[in-house]
Amino acid sequence: MKVLTTGANVPDISKAVDLLDAGPPVAGRPGRPRRRFVVLLADKGYDSRAFREACRARRTDPIIPCRGGKNIKGLGKLRYVVEQTFGLLHQFRRLAIRWERRLDIHDGFISLACALICWRRLINWTAN
Repeated sequence: MKVLTTGANVPDISKAVDLLDAGPPVAGRPGRPRRRFVVLLADKGYDSRAFREACRARRTDPIIPCRGGKNIKGLGKLRYVVEQTFGLLHQFRRLAIRWERRLDIHDGFISLACALICWRRLINWTAN
């Protein structure tokens, strides 16, 4: 998982291409790992021609509903994973609202929260 932290008044779409480039290699089949993922699921906030072209230039197929148009059927079930991740991170009150002035401290808290979430999932998985 990769997280980019910006100010509160910065639109998400302005850092979306940077987030695409910052992603780690995708594991899977034996051999050299893929640098890019095949499909990108996003909501209507990322609907712009420039972003779609940037995704295609990186050999990623964007699945983004158009603004003002109909929703893509079944996209909510797939986007649930992303929204659930935000919900899990916001359980830690310190991450819901950024209080730290220093970015390294905030990024450290995000890493710690991700580790705790994974540890809790692992404990629940091994208990069953």
